[in-house]
Amino acid sequence: MKIITLIAGILSVLVLLLSGPLYQAEILELRQAFMGFRVALIIGGITLVLIVIQLIFMRKNIGWGSTGLAALCAVVAIGLPLGMMNKGKSVPAIHDITTDLVNPPKFNAILALRADAPNPAAYQGEEIASQQRSAYPELQTQSYKDSSDNVFDAALASIENLGFEVVTANKATGQIEAFDKTTWFGFIDDVVIRIQSAGDMTLLDVRSKSRIGRSDLGKNAERIHAILGGIALN
Repeated sequence: MKIITLIAGILSVLVLLLSGPLYQAEILELRQAFMGFRVALIIGGITLVLIVIQLIFMRKNIGWGSTGLAALCAVVAIGLPLGMMNKGKSVPAIHDITTDLVNPPKFNAILALRADAPNPAAYQGEEIASQQRSAYPELQTQSYKDSSDNVFDAALASIENLGFEVVTANKATGQIEAFDKTTWFGFIDDVVIRIQSAGDMTLLDVRSKSRIGRSDLGKNAERIHAILGGIALN
């Protein structure tokens, strides 16, 4: 029993952790990779049931080391999918986030890279703006007293420090375009930053949009927060 329990525990976490890499390697389709989450959760649940059975009926012969490892694997296999499900319920099912809901920055140089992306580059307007306004009211146009050149340099440094791949950085037009690739599934999200002069102030807007998926689980909003938080000006 303890060997079966250990195998089940290890299998549950392997099914979970390998779903992303197997998708990136194009061995699994996205639907199949997400199905791996459910399979891992089920196997993890079975593992916990087996552990409870051992604790009740086979306590004298239980192997605490192997049982502890199986329990840890099961908790990971159950906890991670449930955590993602809860996160999905707590944020709107949108994947295009911007600091300017009326006139969001437009992608230009990056359009060729996302030509085959399931999610179109065009902004969907009030259909998603109303949902973002409710979920992320703090995301608004940023204004700085620094010159547009200084703000541009600081914004570029921010995305470079975050490890994004810069596609274009045109100081003359005040536009920066880049993309970020998630580690686990390799999902690619595109970012555009627009910098404009407005009298004595410099305005900065950011937009982050997923190439695939209906809900981003809050990732694009988190990315914009990280970009803005990384802009260091004197």
